[in-house]
Amino acid sequence: MDRAQTEEIFGHLFDAARELDEARAVASAFAAHDESAASLEEFIVKLNSELIGALFDQFPDLMPFEEFPAISSTLTWDHVDLPPSISEKDIDDIVFSGMKPSWRKVAMVVVQAQKLCEQRGLKISYEELAARLQKSGCIEDAGDLRKWRFSEVRLKG
Repeated sequence: MDRAQTEEIFGHLFDAARELDEARAVASAFAAHDESAASLEEFIVKLNSELIGALFDQFPDLMPFEEFPAISSTLTWDHVDLPPSISEKDIDDIVFSGMKPSWRKVAMVVVQAQKLCEQRGLKISYEELAARLQKSGCIEDAGDLRKWRFSEVRLKG
């Protein structure tokens, strides 16, 4: 296979991988109740590691990034049930305490917020913190916020 053929195949596989990652994110919500979601996850791993990986082994310069930008969480704020002892304001205070007017990776903001939650004895998951961040009208964002390592946020103004 020559470079032109590899580039064409990679383009199709990369598009398929992005669409399958979207499907996996939706299916993950049903994974506990449906074995096909686990099968989809296995298929996506094979696509990313075996098929696309084989192309990159042959032409490493085709790789547009260091790792595939997978969805970290699809949880939305309207699906979060906070314990009665924790308010939205509590979460906002924690999430936005580490925010700056400069761009920061969503992953960094979520991890720092989680550490503050632990220090305060609040049992809030990374996914719940990210969902709150996405719901906020106080931020500007760049990228798909469900992909924490490949998107950024900053305070407005």
